[in-house]
Amino acid sequence: MSIAVRRLTGAEIGAALGDLAQLRIAVFAAYPYLYDGDAAYEAEYLAEYAAAADAVLVAAFDGSRIVGAATAAPMIHQKAEFRAPFAAQGLDVERLFYFGESVLLPEYRGQRIGHAFFDYREAQARACGASATCFAAVIRPEDHPLKPASYVPHDAFWTKRGYAVVPGLVTELGWKEHGEEGESLKAMQYWLKRWA
Repeated sequence: MSIAVRRLTGAEIGAALGDLAQLRIAVFAAYPYLYDGDAAYEAEYLAEYAAAADAVLVAAFDGSRIVGAATAAPMIHQKAEFRAPFAAQGLDVERLFYFGESVLLPEYRGQRIGHAFFDYREAQARACGASATCFAAVIRPEDHPLKPASYVPHDAFWTKRGYAVVPGLVTELGWKEHGEEGESLKAMQYWLKRWA
């Protein structure tokens, strides 16, 4: 199986937004996000993300089919609730790059595509003069009733990439889980990597 991972540019971004929305809905439906996706929300979210100055959108292709994607943009373009925990700890959001989703269909995992996603996004962060990169991951209790027995968190992978949890760097993000009547807030823990 030969997978091509590359950065999308120009008209490619707009053309891919529908596919990316469906990919996010499919991947985030699983634990730990349990996201009950909405195509209209996804289209708006991705269009806003792609329009941010210095944003990068990376996609993995199996032929012409998008099977994975990752996004990143300067933290100054993110929502206030995403920036607030950093400002509260005196961290300079002007030189911080935020990594959004990194989603890949299960059958394509284990081929170093996740590393390629980080490589592209970190390269963009360095090109934009960032002094640190970060992302947020949902916090779930160890005994969550929907946690699969086979579930393995990505903590070891992220740690090997140089990221670490920063105590107190937590935000909240709302989405609708499967089985919920509407959105509820979920705690999101930030992981941070500082660049020399």
